[in-house]
Amino acid sequence: MHDPFVHRLEQLVGHDHVLTGDDTAPYTRDWTGRWQGSCTCVVRPGSTEEVADVVQACAEAGFALVPQGGNTGLVGGAVPTGDAVLLSTLRLDHVEPVDPRSGRVLVGAGATLAAVQEATRGTGWAVGVDLASRGSATIGGMVATDAGGARVVAHGSMGAQVHGLEVVLPDGATAWPWLEQRPQLVAGRPLQEVLVGSEGTLGVITRVLLQLVRPTPATATVLLQSDEEDLGRLVDNVVTVVRRSGARLTACELLTAAGVELVAEATNTTSPMDAPTALLVDLSGEVPDELLTALDMLTDQPTVVGLDEHDRSRLWTLREGHTEAIAAFGVPVKLDVRVPRDQLATLLAVAPPTVASVQPAARCVLFGHAVEGNVHVNVVGADGVVERVEDALYDLVAELGGSVVAEHGVGRAKVGHLHRTTTDEELATMRAVKNALDPDGRCNPGVRLPAEER
Repeated sequence: MHDPFVHRLEQLVGHDHVLTGDDTAPYTRDWTGRWQGSCTCVVRPGSTEEVADVVQACAEAGFALVPQGGNTGLVGGAVPTGDAVLLSTLRLDHVEPVDPRSGRVLVGAGATLAAVQEATRGTGWAVGVDLASRGSATIGGMVATDAGGARVVAHGSMGAQVHGLEVVLPDGATAWPWLEQRPQLVAGRPLQEVLVGSEGTLGVITRVLLQLVRPTPATATVLLQSDEEDLGRLVDNVVTVVRRSGARLTACELLTAAGVELVAEATNTTSPMDAPTALLVDLSGEVPDELLTALDMLTDQPTVVGLDEHDRSRLWTLREGHTEAIAAFGVPVKLDVRVPRDQLATLLAVAPPTVASVQPAARCVLFGHAVEGNVHVNVVGADGVVERVEDALYDLVAELGGSVVAEHGVGRAKVGHLHRTTTDEELATMRAVKNALDPDGRCNPGVRLPAEER
């Protein structure tokens, strides 16, 4: 019964760019394998105008619309359900030349982070956010989720890199080109801020004007090992010592011995860990010996220092290898949470036994961004008790004064848990914005907020 509608989409974007049946499979499941769905079709527009035409067609025909970039999300936010139309932005991948004076670059929402990084190479500018999934994560998706990553401590999250946006709103009638530098931009800023992190629920981002940063290549990488109970204090001391030195802290990642051992197994290497936890610290600028000595003195545990590219890369493999190493053991339950820094040690100590109390055979691995208190809790082997594990861990996070939502967004995974750490007033405000921009609730329904009955 959808054939006339599919035919209309084919007329808008071309027959080869509307997929149905088995051809939609790669788009209807996420990277983890946990989230799987279905859709009427996948449509791949090649321009902002085609996006607007598709969005308008879906609105007129009454179809829900799910925007999707590189499909690297971990909370089911880009996985379609029912008879929705999935709109892939991957063909919107054009990257303009970098403006050498302002350090700005206009990119299509479907351009991957790696492609933009390559386009900026040698220009004296760089993208301020970096992710391990850089080869497939798209700029539009990163803006829609306000992605973070290891460099947040230096440059902020993805929203801090956005100078302007172009978006097609849920009715498809208007594309908002906030890309030119003109006085009218001031009026558009508040709506731009609302769209960053909106997870495709308020429109389809089509182009992004990025504000690049001056490159800050790491000159030293330090693995500072620590006893679990000293972790929060160690994070505070690292920030203070580096700030006083004149060097720049460009990453401060949290690792555990269990997680590093898992990566070592997967990569057939040897774990350098002698303590239960560690901070992986990246420093840029001039790094005097006195700073390295001061960092070493912050802990009684062994310190590992990498000063050349090979050694620094080897240390970073311990961090960036986590996701694939964990996935090798099964489909993980991924909880991306945030707690106050002084509660990091408690979370690391209590999370594994909390999981074990629900499912003794489950494996719990934690890592994340230490300065922000952003921890990725990964549980493998919780089949059959996933909801109980999530409830127990989110209860723990709430008790520690944290948030169930961090850099991965809400997606579908956390919609039912928002109430734990979000006030009724905050949820009402989110709903009011959604209803104002998408009154019919057709744009990525069930993501970020529960879908309302219509």
